[in-house]
Amino acid sequence: MKKSVRLYISGTVQGVFFRAFVKENAERYNVKGFTRNLEDGRVEVFLEGDVNDVNKMIELCKKGPRHAQIKNVQIKPERFQGFKAFKVLHI
Repeated sequence: MKKSVRLYISGTVQGVFFRAFVKENAERYNVKGFTRNLEDGRVEVFLEGDVNDVNKMIELCKKGPRHAQIKNVQIKPERFQGFKAFKVLHI
C-alpha cells in the first residue's frame, strides 16, 4: 500500500545537513518526493512510497542528523503524486 505525507519540521534544521540526510535516507528506503528549506526557518519534506518505508522516514525525520535539534514535526496526509525520484529543492 502507498502513502504520501508532507512534513514541516522546526527547530535547528537549517545549516546542519538536514536535507542531505533526508535525501540519503529516502534513497535508501526507495521513498520519492522532495525536501526544501522554508523562509521561516523550517524544513518541508514531501514523502511518498510504501507505507512501511514512509513510516521509517517519518521516524528518521523526527530525529534528524547529528547536529539537528528537532522541536516540532507537523505531519499532513497528502494525495499520492507519483514522484519518480527524491530531490532537494532550492527556493
